[in-house]
Amino acid sequence: MALRMADSTLAGVGVLITRPREQAAELTAAIESRAGSAVLLPVMEIVPCDAARFARELPAPDITAFVSVNAVRCGLQYAAGRIAAVGPATAAALEAAGRAADIAPAAGFDSEHLLAEPELSDVAGKIIRIIRGQRGRELLADTLRERGARVDYLAVYARVTPAYSADELAELEGRWRTGLIRAVTIMSVESLDNLIDILPASCRELLLATPIVTPSARVIKETLARLPGSSPLLASGPQAADMLDAIVDAVQRAPGPGK
Repeated sequence: MALRMADSTLAGVGVLITRPREQAAELTAAIESRAGSAVLLPVMEIVPCDAARFARELPAPDITAFVSVNAVRCGLQYAAGRIAAVGPATAAALEAAGRAADIAPAAGFDSEHLLAEPELSDVAGKIIRIIRGQRGRELLADTLRERGARVDYLAVYARVTPAYSADELAELEGRWRTGLIRAVTIMSVESLDNLIDILPASCRELLLATPIVTPSARVIKETLARLPGSSPLLASGPQAADMLDAIVDAVQRAPGPGK
């Protein structure tokens, strides 16, 4: 039997991962499977909230909608009725926790795709509970209310921007300037905002010159608006395999260090 050769597509390539540390393992492993190295710079931390009292004050829902993996991790105990998941990663988190999603987009991974599901088109008179963080997009709730549903939010976690020391940021900048970071991954507009706030001004030129890989068209739009001249690249989805394919594409398109 022939031995499979190791894939070294990303040999010598560092990828800056901005996801919360506890959510970075799968993408890190995918990058390392191609001989790349993951450089972790979490730009937000997920802190669970005590939502029990608020949950007791809400009416029992006909549908509980989870808008993120973090919502599942921090708020699964508050689910009742039929379960909706905003995308495949959220549906997978539900399944891993022993609860299958009754409603999930056939394709896509955002509020727009979830709202296109037939079961959410006729919700007049229904009670829908959206489990999320303390802040988030209003599109899902606004649209469901327009369709006649009562919508209640239950915030089960907060996003906190971590603090980094001057020494930590100087070390990151040094690695970046020597060509050891060749791509940046950003999953949400909030992550983009936090990254720009965290990085020192001296890193702005580095961020502009480094491909930014994201699964979100909203991040692409916001990146081009906030960082004119940057090179964002849209991944086909948020899963590690989708992001990895886009990272490889971005690195192969971009000139290497010193070119």
